[in-house]
Amino acid sequence: MKAPLTRFTYVLVFVVAVSYAFFAFPQGVRAWQDKQREIQEMEKRNDTLARQVERRKEHINRLQNNPAAQELEIRKRLKLLHPEEKLYIMGDPVGPPQPPAAR
Repeated sequence: MKAPLTRFTYVLVFVVAVSYAFFAFPQGVRAWQDKQREIQEMEKRNDTLARQVERRKEHINRLQNNPAAQELEIRKRLKLLHPEEKLYIMGDPVGPPQPPAAR
């Protein structure tokens, strides 16, 4: 009868010691919660980036398969025109705001 009681006591002391170490030391629950929060943030960021990559792939596919969309993108980004076309710019050019003059 004494052996099972002693074994139970040792197991109980071991569990209590491990529990105390887990909760008391700085690498315990708080660190585990921080890691879980960091993992969730990274998963959200990965999801956002995956959606962004998918949108860009669709955009590239659309440009490769549609000459009209490709021409529109060239006109918008490179500001190119056909030889017989003219572009008139009205008003001030749009640019980054100028910093105030130093006195």
